[in-house]
Amino acid sequence: MLRISVKIILTSFFLVTLLFTAREAGAKNIKSLFMPGKVISGHAKYENDCSNCHRSFSKESQKSLCLDCHKKIALDLKNKRGYHSKEKRAASTECRQCHKEHKGREYKAVIFDGETFDHRLTDFPLKNGHSGTKCSKCHKKEKKYREAQAKCYACHKKDDTHKGRLGKKCKECHDSRGWAKARFDHKKTDFPLKFKHKKASCAACHPGGKYKKTPLKCVGCHRINDVHNEKYGKKCSDCHKANDWKKFSFDHEKTKFSLEFRHKKVDCHACHKGKFYKDKKLKKTCYGCHKDDDEHKGRYGRECKTCHSPREWGKYKFNHDKTDFPLKDAHRKVTCAKCHQGKAYGVKKVRPCSVCHKKDDVHRGREGRDCESCHNQRAWGKDVVFDHDITNFPLIGLHAVTLCEQCHNRVDYKKVSVKCSSCHKSDDKHKEGLGEECGECHNPNGWRLWSFDHSKNTEYRLEGAHKGLDCAACHKKTLFKKQRKKSATPENCFSCHQDDDLHRGSFGLNCQRCHSTKSFKEIKIRH
Repeated sequence: MLRISVKIILTSFFLVTLLFTAREAGAKNIKSLFMPGKVISGHAKYENDCSNCHRSFSKESQKSLCLDCHKKIALDLKNKRGYHSKEKRAASTECRQCHKEHKGREYKAVIFDGETFDHRLTDFPLKNGHSGTKCSKCHKKEKKYREAQAKCYACHKKDDTHKGRLGKKCKECHDSRGWAKARFDHKKTDFPLKFKHKKASCAACHPGGKYKKTPLKCVGCHRINDVHNEKYGKKCSDCHKANDWKKFSFDHEKTKFSLEFRHKKVDCHACHKGKFYKDKKLKKTCYGCHKDDDEHKGRYGRECKTCHSPREWGKYKFNHDKTDFPLKDAHRKVTCAKCHQGKAYGVKKVRPCSVCHKKDDVHRGREGRDCESCHNQRAWGKDVVFDHDITNFPLIGLHAVTLCEQCHNRVDYKKVSVKCSSCHKSDDKHKEGLGEECGECHNPNGWRLWSFDHSKNTEYRLEGAHKGLDCAACHKKTLFKKQRKKSATPENCFSCHQDDDLHRGSFGLNCQRCHSTKSFKEIKIRH
């Protein structure tokens, strides 16, 4: 009892002392009474509210509170950049492991040694010439280390002899091995240097150090070397090359008028009488130059090349096979005037057979104008044959030996129905009860040779007692009508077995839960 009384007295004394001290502390938080020491000067304004940096009874959540204030560090960790992301210990441990707190106002929470710091843990590893650079060169006293500029121009602006004329992308020519050792890959520009251009000095094309808006066309630099005085235009590259300005050649194959045979020997001025490339009236057709050589006086049109060639104007030959109507068999003996009764070659479209053979048409136009479907060019009245496979009803099976008159009992061959029922209506024992799509079961090899696989051709497999049923037992309505997207025949058990249902629907419509297709009387309850 004495010990308990002593404990109560000591506890009461401690609480009184604590309350008295809290009262003396004024607005200070009671938690601050347990603070091990003053915080650093940067955190002084948060000292009175411990919840800014601590959560009661949770040490693990302290790092998240730090990152709530130090947002840039949090962003670095998220994007995996900067020192805190690359330094394994900083990325995985709590902040307090490296940055101590409650050590007093003057304590430095960030311990940094410039002599031993590994710059590879930053986004800017020091290489070559940068490796010996003093920290103060890039990191100014009044700024944080992370605020140091990483672009070349920020530090090397004074070293830029171009005075900003080439922009601020210094690394395209310079690197960290040495600022003075500049190299530039001209292949990355729109004008890669080849042949003689490789030996030309930069100033020859870039006078005064001006690199922008440099002319890329030959005439920009070689206007002085143009002995033609621009008579041949400004496309110097058509004849001259970068390997040697004095050696020139023109490839006429690259134009729309390729020079062949006799044309190769013709002098340029024979056709190009004005300025090169600007002469809009330049004649490019045969008739433009050979009008006076035309013995036909324009009667055969102006497509001279159909008969004449550049080899020699006097030798001519016309190949009708190159037209839309090659001459074959009996047509080879027909004279040109027989078909070309007006101006020769004036026919724009191939005329149908009926135009010339109208008098030979015993059908009097009833079979249309596609005479070639039955007739051929060997002789109009010989070997007349019709390929039924080119129609939408190819003849197979017994149809192949059927006489034409059995289906085509009218003069007009085209207006014949291709439906089975149009010919086999009398053979339909179903009296159209199964629709008009006879081909679903029957085939042309024989009307009685029929088969229908209900499991493959439909979505309802016939199993058990369903296999022996007559079609009409389930299909009481006409099948296969085009206007029906899906058969109207019900597929659930109850639709057919309603009379067999002793339960009168009290167990629902899903009969298959207990009954099987082997026999409706066979019952197997599935829980």
